[in-house]
Amino acid sequence: MKVIIGGRRRHYRTVEFDARRNEVLLIDQRLLPHQFKVVRISDFQATARAIRDMVVRGAGAIGATAAFGLAQGVRAFKGRNLALFQRHENKVYEALKSARPTAVDPVNAMNQVRAVMEQGSSVAEKQKLALAAAERFAEEDVEHCRAIGVHGAKLIREGARILTHCNAGWLAFVDVGSATAPIYAAQEQGRQFHVFCDETRPRSQGATLTAWELSQQGVSHQIIADNAAGHLMQRGEIDLVIVGSDRTLGRTGEVANKIGTYTKAVLASRHKIPFYVAIPLSTIDWNLKNGFAIPIEERGGEEVLGAWGVNRRGQREYLRVANPGSGARNPGFDVTPAELITGIITPAGIFKPRELWRRRKKLGFTH
Repeated sequence: MKVIIGGRRRHYRTVEFDARRNEVLLIDQRLLPHQFKVVRISDFQATARAIRDMVVRGAGAIGATAAFGLAQGVRAFKGRNLALFQRHENKVYEALKSARPTAVDPVNAMNQVRAVMEQGSSVAEKQKLALAAAERFAEEDVEHCRAIGVHGAKLIREGARILTHCNAGWLAFVDVGSATAPIYAAQEQGRQFHVFCDETRPRSQGATLTAWELSQQGVSHQIIADNAAGHLMQRGEIDLVIVGSDRTLGRTGEVANKIGTYTKAVLASRHKIPFYVAIPLSTIDWNLKNGFAIPIEERGGEEVLGAWGVNRRGQREYLRVANPGSGARNPGFDVTPAELITGIITPAGIFKPRELWRRRKKLGFTH
């Protein structure tokens, strides 16, 4: 997407790779919306930390970052011994895999890169193939998001009022986004509509990232407190909910997404409001058989007990707002059952959640 920096509009991708310097380039999302900064990550350990510390976040974005991180790590290997190279590759893979356990995109992305690397017969060939495969994953991520927009735009009628949760925009992917793809496509088609951005505590990605994106794109929107969604639904002020996903089970249609998604799905069901989930194919987990088997990341309590912002001097600062002696529980994700989901918007079309397994070949499952 295009970003206005210093009065000039320029196209950026969330994740890019500098092959000459073997560096991953990331937009530091912790600084938005107050500061726009692209950071260079010089080795795979730092790339894993960038994923874990949420310099980069969002299913497709961390998938592409992990793919580039794997390529970065194996390209740093010196020597020709294939056995030593394989051990090094495994080390890189495990470091990146463990950075954010709930999302499946990093694993799917790295598995895709590793499958291509197997075609190489030497260290040099494998290193070359790794980068080509990572670049292909990033391009596929963009292609999938554009296709989601094509299929999902028809859900947005003139004058629609849409609720989003967290950030499943272009910042969460390489470009375009998943939940925002239908919004941007509908905007291109000339439709007028309004978006309510859930603030999405505790990290407030809706208030900081989605709202920033929509502002940059000129989309009519307002930020609401997470607890305001039910009130607006009850008053008939929300027509449609579109969210993203960090892992969608192909066997059951269950969806793991940012904490609070399940709550919005329950509310939407109660008020008979369509609830859609937008995903690229890399977000589908074809192996797990039950949503309770999805590993749910537990994050630090400080996210709940306070908030980051910018002070009067323009400096980023953490402020504690909770009772000084209290601790916090901070699950990062929840799981929404298939029966609460109206449809899943994919690059191949819109499907009922329980249709995914029956349509698995069309959705890229080849085993």
